[in-house]
Formats: sequence, C-alpha cells, structure tokens
Amino acid sequence: MTSIESITLELADEQAARNFYKAVFGDDAPIRLRVSDAPTSGFRGFTLSLVVSQPSTVHELVDAAVAAGATTLKPVAKSFWGVGGVAQAPDGTIWKIATSAKKDTGPATRHIDEVVLLLGVDDVKATKEFYAGRGFEVAKSFGRKYVEFASPEGTIKLALYGRRAAAKDAGVSADGFGSHRIAIGSTAGSFTDPDGFAWEAQVGKD
Repeated sequence: MTSIESITLELADEQAARNFYKAVFGDDAPIRLRVSDAPTSGFRGFTLSLVVSQPSTVHELVDAAVAAGATTLKPVAKSFWGVGGVAQAPDGTIWKIATSAKKDTGPATRHIDEVVLLLGVDDVKATKEFYAGRGFEVAKSFGRKYVEFASPEGTIKLALYGRRAAAKDAGVSADGFGSHRIAIGSTAGSFTDPDGFAWEAQVGKD
C-alpha cells in the first residue's frame, strides 16, 4: 500500500516557523520545514487536520497555536459530529484540530491520534483515479465530493475535497494562486499531481 511518510512545509522564515511549531507541538511536530521564496497568495489548496481524542485536547492545541501567533479562522465549537476549530499558522498553513468525542475522558494533552492531509482539488473523481493509479487504496468515496484513502498505521492519511468545499471548511476564500508551499514525501515516488502538488520519493518506515 502506498503511504505518505512526511509533509514538508515551505516557508520564508524557517526559524520563525520552528519557534512557532515548537511552541505548539514541542519536539513532536508532525511536519518538516524548509525555506522557499516561491510566490504564493491566498488559499494554497490544502489543510492539515489533526484528529485528537477529546475536546480538551482540541482546546489545548488551538489555544497554544493562537498564543504562539496563529490566527483563528473558526473558533472551537461543538457540532453534530464532534468538536473542532481551525487556525492559520503565521507561515500561512491552515490547521484543523478536531475530535469526534463530545466529552472529555481525562486531562488535556497535546497528543495527536491521526494526521490527515486534505487536498482541495478541481476534479475529485479524476484526482481519485490519478492517486489510485499510484497505489493509493480508496477507503471512502462520495462521488465527486470527497475521497479518503487508506493509510498504514503511523502514516499520514490522504483525503480529497473539491477546492471550494475545502476552503469553505477551513473558513477562507477559495481564491489563491502560486506555489502550494508544500512537498509530500511518499513511497509512490516523485511526481506532480493534476493540481500541481509536488510529491517526493521517500522510503517507507520498516
């Protein structure tokens, strides 16, 4: 099974980003960083979702991000599916933190159960076929609206959403152009997908 092994965020100020992510995640940030001056503006076409175990952990992570300089796009709130909030890091990356639990079962932590890379794409069906052709196994598919791929334990999950729907879910305008400012390391090799997302070859974990 093809898997995502790493996410690298490309940004202008690496040290500032390291300071931010250390303040939020400590030494366990689920991403890598590298410098880039590629032009970019507006919505970059992706969000990173962190699935956690309980509402207090959602609050803990969102509060830590905002205290470190993030902008709140959607405040933490309850919904029919659980509890979640969305924040945008100073480097522009949009983070969604959520849990399906409605009540806490223990003290707040910053433990992350799952990381999901959500790509906002122009044609969900065509992009699903593109990734299936590179070894990604479809786990859930809702026509042209949403696709989720299976992922081995301990790796990053890939999901697809229409670009406008992804932007709306994040609480931002769908307008944007230039670099996505992200590189995805996987066992599928090096390629660029139909929406311009860059993938890099990386050996899977033993």
